Amino acid sequence: MPRSVLGVIPARYAARRFPGKLLADLGGKPVLQRVYEGAASCPRLDRVVVATDDDRIRFAVEAFGGDATLTSAEHLSGTDRVAEVAGRSSHDVVVNIQGDEPFVNPAVLEQVVDPLLSVGGPDMATLCKRIVDRETFEDRNVVKVVTDDAGMALYFSRSPIPCPHREAVVRAWEHIGIYAYRRNFLLAFSRMPPGSLEKAEGLEQLRALERGYRIAVVETCDHVGVSVDTPQDLERARTALEAARMRSAVR
Repeated sequence: MPRSVLGVIPARYAARRFPGKLLADLGGKPVLQRVYEGAASCPRLDRVVVATDDDRIRFAVEAFGGDATLTSAEHLSGTDRVAEVAGRSSHDVVVNIQGDEPFVNPAVLEQVVDPLLSVGGPDMATLCKRIVDRETFEDRNVVKVVTDDAGMALYFSRSPIPCPHREAVVRAWEHIGIYAYRRNFLLAFSRMPPGSLEKAEGLEQLRALERGYRIAVVETCDHVGVSVDTPQDLERARTALEAARMRSAVR
């Protein structure tokens, strides 16, 4: 039986570092609209909805023809907001799509969904990309992941993992925070209290590993990681968009 897939974009207006960033103009469209359109173009997603606690976001989404729903203002994380929407739906798989990544690639969303489309697969899935420089490997703001031979996550950390022993050459992977969940697992996950590893690292996905759930980690080369967290990030995104337009015009 084919599995149905719901894409949810959790969207808060009151971002701490850049309030209203999702409605900021990026090449004639709000940042959030670019995220929505990128997600909606993914053939794996049967529905895409913006989950928000603010009417300014909801009205903006409806103005560009998107689907939006109001959620509780009490949620502590985007995952909780996604879980609320999932609880109202009957979709088999739910994808948490970051609302501040305007260059989201439909191919990347397909990659994170695919491990969950078969019976007996993992409980959730996420993405990684190869780390090619030492600065990124040692940057504690960059989350790293290690997996077993089957591509299931063993651990996520802000520390360099695997830690080289006596200058051994290691292959290292940066975690990309896009997640897909089996619906029933997501609903259970959102009710679990944080574990000690999650608290230590500040990484929500460790809650699943601490309790023995499986997370598939898929390598991708298609992710364009331009997140809009600050006004400076918005300017970088504008520059990246203009460069993409120029490349397209030359072809």
